[in-house]
Amino acid sequence: MVASMARSRSSAWTLPRALLILALVASTACAADILKTDGFSNCGTDDSIKVDKVDITFDKDQKSITFDVAGTSLKEQNVTAVLNVTAYGNAVFSNSFNPCDKATFVGRLCPVPSGDFAAQGAQQIPGNFADMIPAIAFQVPDIAAQATLQLNSVDGGKNVACIRSQVSNGKSANVPAVQYIAAGIAGVALIASGVSSLSAVLSGSGGCLGTVSPSFTETFGWFQGMAMNGMLSVNYPPVYRSFSKNFAFSTCLIPWVGLQTSIDGFRAKTGGNLTEDSVEFLKNATLVFPDGSTASPTKGLLKFKRALDDFAVLATREAADSSNQTSAGFQHAVKGIQAYAEKLAVPRSDVFMTVLLIVAIIIAAIVVGILLVKVILEAWALFGSFPKSLAGFRKHYWGSIARTITSLILILYGIWVLYCIFQFTHGDTLAAKALAAVTLVIFTGILAFFTWKIWSTARQLKKAGGDADGLYYDKKIWVKYSLFYESYKKNYWWLFVPAIVYMFVKGAVLAATDGSGLIQSVSQLIIEAVMLILLLWSRPYERKSGNVVNIAIAVVRVLSVACILVFVEEFGIRQTTQTVAGVVLIAVQSALTGILAILIAWNAFNACCKANPHRKRRKEMEKKQRDMDNLTPLDARNTLLLDHQAHPSMGGNMSVHSFSTDYSREKPMVRSGSPERYYPVGQEFASLYPAHTPTTDASRRLVDDPAPMGMEREYRGPVGSGFGYGQGAYGQDTQGAYGQGAYGHGARR
Repeated sequence: MVASMARSRSSAWTLPRALLILALVASTACAADILKTDGFSNCGTDDSIKVDKVDITFDKDQKSITFDVAGTSLKEQNVTAVLNVTAYGNAVFSNSFNPCDKATFVGRLCPVPSGDFAAQGAQQIPGNFADMIPAIAFQVPDIAAQATLQLNSVDGGKNVACIRSQVSNGKSANVPAVQYIAAGIAGVALIASGVSSLSAVLSGSGGCLGTVSPSFTETFGWFQGMAMNGMLSVNYPPVYRSFSKNFAFSTCLIPWVGLQTSIDGFRAKTGGNLTEDSVEFLKNATLVFPDGSTASPTKGLLKFKRALDDFAVLATREAADSSNQTSAGFQHAVKGIQAYAEKLAVPRSDVFMTVLLIVAIIIAAIVVGILLVKVILEAWALFGSFPKSLAGFRKHYWGSIARTITSLILILYGIWVLYCIFQFTHGDTLAAKALAAVTLVIFTGILAFFTWKIWSTARQLKKAGGDADGLYYDKKIWVKYSLFYESYKKNYWWLFVPAIVYMFVKGAVLAATDGSGLIQSVSQLIIEAVMLILLLWSRPYERKSGNVVNIAIAVVRVLSVACILVFVEEFGIRQTTQTVAGVVLIAVQSALTGILAILIAWNAFNACCKANPHRKRRKEMEKKQRDMDNLTPLDARNTLLLDHQAHPSMGGNMSVHSFSTDYSREKPMVRSGSPERYYPVGQEFASLYPAHTPTTDASRRLVDDPAPMGMEREYRGPVGSGFGYGQGAYGQDTQGAYGQGAYGHGARR
């Protein structure tokens, strides 16, 4: 290994050195200058020597190599060892040595004893060799280097053992700090969105989480996209594999030993096979990826437990003269979704149940939290002065619970489809499959129900008033359904349907094609490209920032999948190129994440002073309606004193009334005791108040009681109508000279 490091100045390091330093030298790991093996896999076919453990560590500061090797031999035999080291797919060193030579003496391997054997020791390295190791080997996280140790029999040179191990410097792109920062960004996005909609929720008028971009939904969806990228069945370089793990929390995959143990117990009672598919198995397993690299599962508390186990085994081995105690190890080939989950110490068949229980805990927390607020408000109402702004929430708290849970389903729907289909194809118990089927039907049914209700409501509004603006201006409709379309413009309220279809297809294709990296990559590229084209064509978001942010996210998603094509095994691209592509992918995704964080901070600053534009317009219209309700015949705001403008189609010669709100007022001009009536007109208020909107032809009049002869009334139609006077018979009206809209302006005598 020393010689391998000494020769690492070769050209094989040149390109990775420049690019990796540029993108990753800012790693937050603070470990000492140490290189060590991380897991191992057998690469030979002979079973005469079986190696169960290989731990080799090089300490640059101490200039020493420490080794710990254990295994089983069918017979006593003398061997020679051959060490090969590769870096980024290139061979950088090959050397052989004899464990019986004085310079490289290893007592427990000279000769290899019959039965169990174990060898530990340390050797000092000359300073001139240690100083030749480049600093990059200790700085870059997740270096793509492998060491292969072959044991050959002295008699005949037959290969009797082969062990391959990943070389690590203890630094990784998967660090808790990155996970905390990502979770913090999502949390700030949630708070920023929540602050902007808090007053609406408390007043019972619905939330507006989607109007400020980047919203919590958009941010969380972006993190989910990066996590799902890491689930593809391609030959990712170790650095990107570790990077994508930072966002596993967004897909509800969390290392939780106690939870996994409970799930394994449930599977054992319902027909599951735990032999190589349980958290206990993963304790000592070495994950072997398609490119031959290895890793040990990240286990959280399990990692600490395994350290204690190793210490106990080492102590026992020392007491027994290191002759007959070994640490068992298992090789476990993984790829795709299974590889992503089991690096988090979540067994393949536990994936769906893990997500199900975590989501159940979240839903329970939501219900308990809202009910707790309800209890506090009730106590407040009994013992104090209750603010009117909280009355809506106090009355409609069950609606708040339903809206919040529906929002959660909408956010998680894509990964829920992914995990359910993965359970159908990889799960081992009928009970878990049944739960996956039931929950998938429930989630899909809820979204389908709301889709049908919104489309039905929009169709009724169009039938009554010509458009679906009532989805935004009718308070009752807004409260019920706005969480699906609140961030879209009025003309693109329907875009939530393609968004749901996009989530379903993306998750379903990724799970159904698990194991085939080429099909997955091409399919995901097509799906992301179609979504990008749809956004570019429609630019549907109400705020300009929403269009910019979501189109930028879609562009980066397309570029990310294009980069993933480099990792497809069928294309046979060199590992050096793949590593460079992985670094570029990390840089692009990290840059967008940083931009989102800045925008979220800006939104948090402005959250208290920016309102939902749809809700703001609705409130303005309601206020103007209340103001007009208080008009008197001589009020300065009466119709006669409103601004006038010339109708463009009449050449500017005919004056029409210009109304800032879409309603008209019928007032008697002679008989002051006649009742006042209000008749909303136009498309927007026709959708809001269809019961008060005339539905017959233009011959139907606004009033049922005809004016007696000699009585004069003035009639005003909707905005844009003409204005004129006409003479009619007793009890009859004549439409004015120019009369468009529901009713023309005219006068009768």
